[in-house]
Amino acid sequence: MTTPDPIGGQPYRHTAGVDPLGTLRTPADPDCDVFLTGTVFLDIVFTGLDSAPAKGTETWARGMGSSPGGVANMATALARLGLRTSLAAAFGDDHYGEYCWDALEQGEGIDLSRSRTVPGWHSPVTVSMAFDGERTMVSHGHEAPPPEGSVPTCPPRARGAVASLVPGRSEEWVAQAARRRTRIFADVGWDETGRWDLAALPDLEHCEAFLPNAEEAVRYTRTDCPRAAARALADRVPLAVVTLGADGAYAVDGGTGETAEVPAIEVAALDPTGAGDVFVAGFLTGTLAGWPLADRLAFAGLTAALSVQEFGGSLSAPGWVEVAAWWQYVQGCSDQDPAALRRYGFLDALLPAPTRPWPLRRAVPTIGFRRSP
Repeated sequence: MTTPDPIGGQPYRHTAGVDPLGTLRTPADPDCDVFLTGTVFLDIVFTGLDSAPAKGTETWARGMGSSPGGVANMATALARLGLRTSLAAAFGDDHYGEYCWDALEQGEGIDLSRSRTVPGWHSPVTVSMAFDGERTMVSHGHEAPPPEGSVPTCPPRARGAVASLVPGRSEEWVAQAARRRTRIFADVGWDETGRWDLAALPDLEHCEAFLPNAEEAVRYTRTDCPRAAARALADRVPLAVVTLGADGAYAVDGGTGETAEVPAIEVAALDPTGAGDVFVAGFLTGTLAGWPLADRLAFAGLTAALSVQEFGGSLSAPGWVEVAAWWQYVQGCSDQDPAALRRYGFLDALLPAPTRPWPLRRAVPTIGFRRSP
């Protein structure tokens, strides 16, 4: 069961009533903090595998969960950090689509007023098998037919928006949002064309921040290291953030010349699915809240680290409850470096009192069970 949040009517099973933008809100604010659009998948995650399935054999998994995936990973991560999140997406006209809609709207408090159920269209599905800290995925789906499958040409007023850039493609809503002073945060996927040409990302000119991973950044800038790539990207966007995997993240503010680097938190990674989405959500939250650059990097890295300790994409996205439990736990560990802990001291002014000890056992929802009264 979720409890209504007195601010905005959203559940705060994960947010614990924390509003990171609370001191900034005014009556003239837009209806939503963050807008995003994309494809929602039904993710079915098999866990507890000792190895990859072998050809010609049947493999039994010790655990299984299902949840909305695709763009829902990012939307869930944002909502659990207390941002009023609006998602425009097509949903399948089947039980999978109904389940994903209910999980996002009722379970996470995400605004789906700009989303649509498409008659006769089935939900895209991804089956993910997690083992040895990695995952193997098999997906199936078709593009939703227009007009339901198209993104809105006039997005809502929002403080921020997330755009996933695709080489050779321009989305009109991105330019529309930028003209309305929405702050655009962009990520990018692997360039299947192999050209790695920044000119093929025309929507980059509308973006405030660009957050590629190290390999993507190096390939796009033709540089020899991720830090040099970030500096080169800062000539194209106001803020360049390059994720360095196990080495953390590096950022360059193109306007001020400020740089920041924060090492990654060492954790036992079970499943990296959705960790990049969680990183972007954490960084976006800190940016909209006006935090210093290094604090934003640290918080984004922390939320991503917490997510890889759980299985699944949206299933693993942490909220303030999880962050508070981790912060209380880690401060009580005798083997922690005091200097490293000070890096996260800014959390003291933000976090609620922990309600449960670390580690938390998060629920793993799946299709088939009725909601308890």
